[in-house]
Amino acid sequence: MRDTTLLKRLLDLPGVAVRGVSLPSPGLLVVDVALCRRRLACPHCDYTTRWRYDTRPVASTWRHLDFGTAMVLVRAGLRRLDCPSHGVVTEVVPFARYRSGFTRDLEDLAAFLATRTDKSTIARFLRLDWDTIGRICQRVVADELDTDWLAGLVTIGVDEVSWRRHHHYLTLVTDHGRKKIVWGRAGKNTATLDEFFAELGDQRARQIDAVSMDMGPAFAKSVRAHAPNAAIAIDPFHAVKLVTDALDVERRAVWQQMRRADPSAAHKFKGARWALLKRPDHLTGEQAGTLRKLRRRGGELWRAYTLREAFRAIFVGDLHIDEVAELIDRWISKASRSRIDAMVKAAATIRKHRDGILTAIRLKVNNGRAEGLNNHVRLIINRAYGFHSAEAALALVLLTCGPITLQLPHERSP
Repeated sequence: MRDTTLLKRLLDLPGVAVRGVSLPSPGLLVVDVALCRRRLACPHCDYTTRWRYDTRPVASTWRHLDFGTAMVLVRAGLRRLDCPSHGVVTEVVPFARYRSGFTRDLEDLAAFLATRTDKSTIARFLRLDWDTIGRICQRVVADELDTDWLAGLVTIGVDEVSWRRHHHYLTLVTDHGRKKIVWGRAGKNTATLDEFFAELGDQRARQIDAVSMDMGPAFAKSVRAHAPNAAIAIDPFHAVKLVTDALDVERRAVWQQMRRADPSAAHKFKGARWALLKRPDHLTGEQAGTLRKLRRRGGELWRAYTLREAFRAIFVGDLHIDEVAELIDRWISKASRSRIDAMVKAAATIRKHRDGILTAIRLKVNNGRAEGLNNHVRLIINRAYGFHSAEAALALVLLTCGPITLQLPHERSP
């Protein structure tokens, strides 16, 4: 077997023939290849031609998978063609993505490792900087994500997650049926979700039956405008969280009053936060004792706590929808007359979103899966710190929690 034939089989790059090999420096292997096909292909469309416009004067290089300790560079001379739609462009190669300095095999391996391990390990193993891996993830997602994945959506969840400090958010759309994140974009306003419906199309948008979301008005406005047949489902989790936040507002107000009147008592009271906010069955012995002291003390704080517990008990899951509706109405009436400002405000918000909460219970659609994925997403985003790009962070999210299944080079069919 000739050396070039052996090297071609080791490289396993489609559509090329090995013309030569050199070792310009220790630890660097340069392989010169030539494209086997005669037709030139446009990188932006399906146009092909046998006629070349000219030949690039400088050879192009791509980083390939290492051979042992040697870094491998693949080098080839490329031609240019005159595409009727895109003008004069450089031909695309079958073994690398357009405008990438890496072969497809190396990029797929880097994207796969980015979903499995930390950035220091990947950077050291592949000898790539972390920002470059972010751009690789973007190219892999753009190439591998199938637009038909948006077909067949019936029940979806919409939620936002912070990917960076200072209010940088990603809007994520989850398919409840397939338990995957199917779409994402930087931002969290109405215009951001409008982009999703623009990609989805009017026909497929009309097929959506329900959309679960939080109580923010931005997403609801977009859904009403583009998916008129979809019922808006407000996750009871968000409703309970709203009332819990109201309880915490009252707790802080009481603590501020105590701090002005008796600083020593306020210092002891400061540890009561988790006793109030945690579920009673999750309290430690010390926290349970603190809760008993608060009950003996009474006052507005204890009344706010009982309101929160009464509201949380509505959604334990063993009540009929009519019973839930009646209990919500009773709770709204009681909280509105409580003279606790935070609870009165929470009751007004619950009244506004009452129908959405009942819709979520009736259809058994909630954002629990989206919230669970968000916990995973936050871990991924922490791993993606250093990408400096919302698109790169989103690409890593889609690779990990989305519809893309990457194949490693040795898993592909020969």
